[in-house]
Amino acid sequence: MTYLTLDEVKQPLRQFEQFDADTQLALLWYGYLDIKENLTPVPGQKVEGLARALYDQVVPLTDEEQLQVQRDIANRADIELSREYGALSPSAKLEFWLLLAQGMESGDIVNVPDNYTLPDHTQEFVSNTKALDFEQRINFVRNAVSKMGLNPSIV
Repeated sequence: MTYLTLDEVKQPLRQFEQFDADTQLALLWYGYLDIKENLTPVPGQKVEGLARALYDQVVPLTDEEQLQVQRDIANRADIELSREYGALSPSAKLEFWLLLAQGMESGDIVNVPDNYTLPDHTQEFVSNTKALDFEQRINFVRNAVSKMGLNPSIV
């Protein structure tokens, strides 16, 4: 399935890509918290099995290993899970991050520490993304996570 990058999300995407992996991970988490009440399953849409299979590989890891895998995917590191992630469709990548966020809520995935605060230089980004409507935010996240992982066809 093809999707478009909306003009409204291009600037936030450029900003997001400048942040380090830990900041990106925290922003994805906080973004999920902002929109989770509006997320509803699309009738007839099935969760892609590949996203679930990748998620299921992350769950049994230690907290530190779970965090490192997320960092490696964000940094496009040359590890097996990052390559597997890189081969997913954009929709499956989005689904993977949604599963991770739900796993953070349930305690199956390591969460952002309670005392974590976003760096000051993220404030403009946060303001820009909060101004986006729900569909624009989904488009932003899909674009942001689509660029993560090591694409095996490029290596």
